[in-house]
Amino acid sequence: MPAPPETLDELLARIRACRVCVEAPCGAALPHEPRPVLHVGPRARILIASQAPGTRVHASGRSFDDASGDRLRAWLGVDRASFYDEARIAIAAMGFCFPGQDAKGGDLPPRRECAGLWHDRLFAARAPFDLVIAVGASAQAYHLRRLGLERFARGGLTARVTAWREIWDARTAPRVLPLPHPSWRNTGWLKRHPWFEAELLPVLRAEVARLV
Repeated sequence: MPAPPETLDELLARIRACRVCVEAPCGAALPHEPRPVLHVGPRARILIASQAPGTRVHASGRSFDDASGDRLRAWLGVDRASFYDEARIAIAAMGFCFPGQDAKGGDLPPRRECAGLWHDRLFAARAPFDLVIAVGASAQAYHLRRLGLERFARGGLTARVTAWREIWDARTAPRVLPLPHPSWRNTGWLKRHPWFEAELLPVLRAEVARLV
């Protein structure tokens, strides 16, 4: 007799107890003790799919608990209470733990182990979202492929965000909006692409307001 499918609560408990990146065969792949950070409940209609926690989020255990979170909340048009209400918005990064920093002080890419171990199971354990907000290249590539939009997943971040209207008009279920990361490091990108704030953000805010 096949085992019953795991419930969302069971899966979340397993994710939060995960130590794969500090055990064999990965070895000491993280420069610190694991602290998986995600906020997923059974009822939220919006998923924010991001990259990986930074140092501040690793310390607090709260996603986007930094200046990039302030910018992201402004993009969405929501306050902190709504943003952190798991009945309204889910947040699941491609890497659940802070991956460490490179020699220049920038955050390393998300660890690949999370996607292979957990992501397909996570999205199978609850009802589909209505909207996936894909923040950053790794999240965009994964979710666009997952939702059958492979032709957009192959490009780089700028190509994907530039193609946002085509992606939106594809009317997948859930629908997807690709965003650059709201880090201060992307301030120059935002200045070079003024259409992002003029054209994409009004659509994003209207959809978030409808679903929240």
